[in-house]
Amino acid sequence: MRIALRVIGALVALLLVLMFVSTDRFRAFGGSPSEAALARMKASPQFVGGQFVNAEPTEMMKQGQWEAMKQWVAGGEMRTPTCPLPILTDAATRLATPPSSGLRITWLGHSTTLIEIDGARVLTDPNWSERASPSRWVGPKRFHPPPLALADLPHIDAVLVSHEHFDHLDMETVRALSARGIPFHVPLGISGHLEAWGVPSTQIFEHDWWQRRATGSGVEVVSTPSRHFNGRGVPFRVGPLWTSWSIVGPEHRVFFSGDTGLMEAFREIGQREGPFDVALLEIGQAHASWGDIHLGPEGAIEAHERLGAKRLFPIHWATFQLAMHAWSEPPETLTALAATRGVSLVTPRLGEPAEPTLDPGPTPWWRALPPIASSCPSP
Repeated sequence: MRIALRVIGALVALLLVLMFVSTDRFRAFGGSPSEAALARMKASPQFVGGQFVNAEPTEMMKQGQWEAMKQWVAGGEMRTPTCPLPILTDAATRLATPPSSGLRITWLGHSTTLIEIDGARVLTDPNWSERASPSRWVGPKRFHPPPLALADLPHIDAVLVSHEHFDHLDMETVRALSARGIPFHVPLGISGHLEAWGVPSTQIFEHDWWQRRATGSGVEVVSTPSRHFNGRGVPFRVGPLWTSWSIVGPEHRVFFSGDTGLMEAFREIGQREGPFDVALLEIGQAHASWGDIHLGPEGAIEAHERLGAKRLFPIHWATFQLAMHAWSEPPETLTALAATRGVSLVTPRLGEPAEPTLDPGPTPWWRALPPIASSCPSP
């Protein structure tokens, strides 16, 4: 018995050491908000009973969660691509020329997008790391390398962060962008993480819902409601708010969902901040049993219609495996639904700059990938 306990103790100690090293001495988990930031959090209408809450009653898990767990373990879906994804690697060259329409969006994977709008450049939920995890060694791994190197990013006027989950808020990426002096626009409470990672307070701008700030070239960023939750693996910490973003320029308007479930607030967002030329909406890494906290393809179509946006640009897919569906199921389902509902899609390849107002139309590039690795096209 004593030997068994010693072995267990040694294994636990080893795991702690590995976690300590692989998370940069636990820094990847972030930090707590300052007293001033905590006071701002507590003053928010969204802060109720010692925590942030959604505007609508929200179920985190629905019936069927046990079936979902079994599916996670035993499901036969092709959850990761069998072949390398087609990535455009000349984005830096293409981005050197301004968009002719004044609006251009380059999808860099998951929810990371570079939005060029009316002379300003906005970067959303940046993540250049190998894993969506606090650890460099374990956790969901990328399907593909980033289409554009961090060093090749052009001048950025603002970074927008939607919430604190690891696939949307990455320590190493934040540090690299902070070194360039880029302003970070974040929901209430996120400042604690950024300051723990060395971001100067002068570069951090916290927002409650409906607060807006100018970024340059007459473009404003507006924190708008979302329906999600917080969590970064640390108990007994007051968690930050979550948000969507409306990016409002003199000539164009873009909506960015971050992570969210379907909500009535989409109508108000569309009325107050629209009309949107394009809505960037999450479609992947969701499951029906996960309650009201993600859209999925069906919810994205409904959200698009409630927003009154002109075009739908799907995000939050084809980079990390965080759910049980086949990796290409979300865009396939979305394409079929859009055809029946008259929704205009914009589905560029990874790293391909797209100008939505020029009606590029959908490009179902995922269909070109064969189901078995031996049939992969030559690079």
